[in-house]
Amino acid sequence: MVHQHSSQPRLSPGSYEEDIALLLAPRLAYFAGAARHEHVTRAAQEMGVPQSTLSRAIVRLEQDLGVALFTRKGRTVSLTPAGRTFLTSVERALAEVERAAESVQADADPSGGRVAFGFLHTMGSETVPGLIRAFRADHPRIRFTLVQNYGEAMIEGLRAGALDLCLTSPVPDAPDLVARRLDEQRLRLVVPDDHRLAGRKRIRLAEAADEAFVTLEPGYGLRRITDDLCAEAGFTPRVAFEGEEAETLRGLVAAGLGVALLPPPAVARPGVVELTVTAPRAVREIGVAWLDGHPDTAPVAAFKKFLLSRRGHLLPE
Repeated sequence: MVHQHSSQPRLSPGSYEEDIALLLAPRLAYFAGAARHEHVTRAAQEMGVPQSTLSRAIVRLEQDLGVALFTRKGRTVSLTPAGRTFLTSVERALAEVERAAESVQADADPSGGRVAFGFLHTMGSETVPGLIRAFRADHPRIRFTLVQNYGEAMIEGLRAGALDLCLTSPVPDAPDLVARRLDEQRLRLVVPDDHRLAGRKRIRLAEAADEAFVTLEPGYGLRRITDDLCAEAGFTPRVAFEGEEAETLRGLVAAGLGVALLPPPAVARPGVVELTVTAPRAVREIGVAWLDGHPDTAPVAAFKKFLLSRRGHLLPE
């Protein structure tokens, strides 16, 4: 193999990192193969490339770096001190790339891949466990990364690629998302069990206009729904406490610190009474959303199809 040093390295110290990576990355495996065999022909045979291709790639790599990586004697090569230093990092980088490739291939495996699935906190105790149990009856090896969060955070997770799908409310309407309504959930006015309204079974929301409310923080879908329903009933809620989780709000109601509009609990909580709201119609729509144009792996496509098949039957009875 004939080796000539370039009079100037192709990359100056001020070159951008991405330019360096683009030039060097395709040649690193050839370099590591030649270093492993200390023979160009044997390395080329193992890697299934012509010997001339491997030789040219190594020469170009040395030209790009402006450093001799090998000393040569015929087709036999041995690492220079700079080559040995470089090889340590190259082998580490190639191993990391191989692990990354194996990981994404495993995640996309139709029978045992992974789905990153986000959902509201209020759906974590019953709805989501039931859905996954039903889905895994036919897909027992598919794995899930489960993320509980509020709606806006999950939408950002979709956009960032951290989530494949999410169950959220209200159903989002954005040009970069696809969303499908799956079900609706009645909301109840939750009051302390010694409250003046505790003896009632039904109530018009306007009757609670003078009450202190405990609500989720701004940015949560249920907070927006609460504000909208109160506005429809003709008042702005007087917010006494804000929280991040529905069962915490129930605890605040039980302590006599206000009333709240909440979905039904998984388990009845002592100290509160839950009233049916007759007007306005107090429901929240639950939908599934994903990033428009984002290609699905086989596991994600299967779980998406399953969720859409549950339209109208998503929530526990």
